[in-house]
Amino acid sequence: MQLISYSMKDEAGVGAVVGDGVVDLGRRLGGNYGTMKSLIAQGDLTDVKGAVEGAEPDYRYDEVTLLPVVPDASKIVCIGLNYKAHAAETTRDPNDKPMLFARWADTLIAHKAPLIQPRISQMLDYEAEMLAVIGSHTGRNVKAADALKYVFGYSCMNEGSVRDWQRHSSQVTAGKNFVGTGATGPWIVTADEIPDPQVLDIDLTVNGEPQQTANTRDMIWSVAEMIEYITNWMPLGPGDLIATGTPAGVGSMRKPPIFLQPGDKVEVSISGIGTLSNIVEAENG
Repeated sequence: MQLISYSMKDEAGVGAVVGDGVVDLGRRLGGNYGTMKSLIAQGDLTDVKGAVEGAEPDYRYDEVTLLPVVPDASKIVCIGLNYKAHAAETTRDPNDKPMLFARWADTLIAHKAPLIQPRISQMLDYEAEMLAVIGSHTGRNVKAADALKYVFGYSCMNEGSVRDWQRHSSQVTAGKNFVGTGATGPWIVTADEIPDPQVLDIDLTVNGEPQQTANTRDMIWSVAEMIEYITNWMPLGPGDLIATGTPAGVGSMRKPPIFLQPGDKVEVSISGIGTLSNIVEAENG
């Protein structure tokens, strides 16, 4: 099932994509299904599947305004250097534990929304990533063998990075949190359709030219292992997000470097999920 967060006539909602249309789950099922977090927190998709089966769409997909897949995620945990080839191109050795940093929800945009090149930098870079969406409260100390049962679904992410600000210090937070530099979408594919997240092809193109190509089996730390590590110290809850790292081929490591410019079309594709597409715009003002 493909689920989206969207707005229509200034009202936010959550819907299931059916062909070229959208079934409004809040309208069909009531307030508990009015946002993605509330839908995820229900913990059972039986009612959602019943509402979607045989339903005529309420809207056309192209007439709703898409939002980030979880617009109000409480926690967004990102992992760096999670593909050996990417670690090698940065000339850094992979850590013996996952390298984590945080991202804020209000820095993210949706499928087809503009990626923003900040006025203060000309070093906006792309990063194709698979996004894991947590489905239920994990508590602490989840074991990897049990971890995937806590995953609600998966999406695509372009974890855009402002490289000069990322490198101002040993802490990457500033460069990872410029407003409008990260994208998620086009939807969440529920986990029942992706029983193994470690077998998916992932690639990124800029203006149709391939820049990153890999498979999620190339991750150093699997989704399950990330959940185990994170929950050793912090519980996760419905709608929390894990950005699982990017493969080799980022623009800043190319010779000469390639940074995104206004007008560039950036697309992240993951097999079994879909394609996230955004066009770069210069920051206004």
